[in-house]
Amino acid sequence: MSQLLDKAKNFVADKLANIEKPEACIDDVDFKRLSRDSVEYLAKVSVKNPYGHALPICEISYTLKSAGRVIASGTIPDPGSLKASDTTLLEVPVKVPHSVLVSLARDIGADWDIDYELELGLTIDLPIIGNFTIPLSSKGEIKLPSISDIF
Repeated sequence: MSQLLDKAKNFVADKLANIEKPEACIDDVDFKRLSRDSVEYLAKVSVKNPYGHALPICEISYTLKSAGRVIASGTIPDPGSLKASDTTLLEVPVKVPHSVLVSLARDIGADWDIDYELELGLTIDLPIIGNFTIPLSSKGEIKLPSISDIF
């Protein structure tokens, strides 16, 4: 009897492991706007939904690092849903306080950009499986706004 239960568990685990899951990638991270207290960047994320029905997104969590330090982090609860059998473009705003940018002055002064690493966690509610988090990561450089960008 225990062999039959083990076979059933292995069968279900194998089927669940091979279920098609949504795929995502970070397309771009760029400057969005400058305010009195912060600089806002915008991460564009493409998510492909293989299912014939919309999937709700539970939350998007993000961490922006520069020079090995966390300069911004947060979560966006309930940002919407993924279109059925299509690719959805999500925009994730990331606010970096000016005080943090001042502490990165050495990196900024060399070439007027910030070397960054962005880590995103996209949590989706999949039928039967439950909450499923897609981990994403991107590295690159973000140019800081110039005077012409401000005006």
